[in-house]
Amino acid sequence: MPEFAHRTAAGAEGGEANRFAELEVLVLVAERGSLSAAARHLGVSPSAVSKTMSRLEARLGVQLLQRSTRRMQLTPEGLQLCERGKRVLADLDELEASVAVRSAPRGLVRISTSSSTGKALLAPLVPKLLAAHPGLSLEISLSDQIVDLVEAGIDIAIRWGQLPSSDMVARRLGCTRQLILASPDYLRRMGRPRHPDELDRHVRLGWSYHRAIPHWPFLVGGQRVAVDIGEVVRVNDGDVMRELALHGAGLARLSLYHTWEDVQAGRLLPVLEDFDTGDLEPIHAVYLGKPERLPPRTRAVLDFLQAHVDLRHAERLPLAVPRS
Repeated sequence: MPEFAHRTAAGAEGGEANRFAELEVLVLVAERGSLSAAARHLGVSPSAVSKTMSRLEARLGVQLLQRSTRRMQLTPEGLQLCERGKRVLADLDELEASVAVRSAPRGLVRISTSSSTGKALLAPLVPKLLAAHPGLSLEISLSDQIVDLVEAGIDIAIRWGQLPSSDMVARRLGCTRQLILASPDYLRRMGRPRHPDELDRHVRLGWSYHRAIPHWPFLVGGQRVAVDIGEVVRVNDGDVMRELALHGAGLARLSLYHTWEDVQAGRLLPVLEDFDTGDLEPIHAVYLGKPERLPPRTRAVLDFLQAHVDLRHAERLPLAVPRS
């Protein structure tokens, strides 16, 4: 039978009617065969169990137990209530297990992230995540726009860069370098910039989304300087920015985790590395609510991401890629 011992014992001790506890006591009496055996199982007195049964009979207006000095048995009404009660209590067991922190993660998890992060970090992990938690289903929303988690019904958002103050809770997944990159074709046509002062004659691909930093930072002579992004081309999608750079449209400042294979293969070349600030941009999984009250489904995805997202390679250039 379902063993909600604390609730059942409280019901057996009396007080305000607890219908589930009364059902549990009835089922236990039927299974154990006597009031005293049920009382021993619950750790209460036989009189407490007897009072619970009397209270249930009084409330329903029917006799549920036939009592004698030698035996106890259910009346037809008691038998009917006991059998139906077992099903009700089993349903309650299943319901509580489906939402309890200790239960296996099950249900839909909605994740919001940028297109580049979804492609580079999240998509490769989805098969392994679903294999580890077959009760989960995922809805992945890709946008470089910052969404309101409550309004959009999002459980987890994966966000790049420093986080503003908010009610969100963040789990750090790792860090990435930012590089100024260009295709070999662009550098053949326009020349390689050797100093940030030379960027005025280059096409600088910029971002158009809200919260985008409107400049590129450099370290010149030990001082931080900022070069404004250009006005020629601005986009709000990381994959489009990467494609523009690959096709020689201009210089782009992109995350190394997003362009690692391009840099390693020489499809994109880093420039102005001698003036790099050395800053590492964090990537977080963020959510709303208290950590200890997260649904099992959300906690499972967060734990999985924190354990399996590996960004250590994105903190430094691939080997054999020259600094310039």
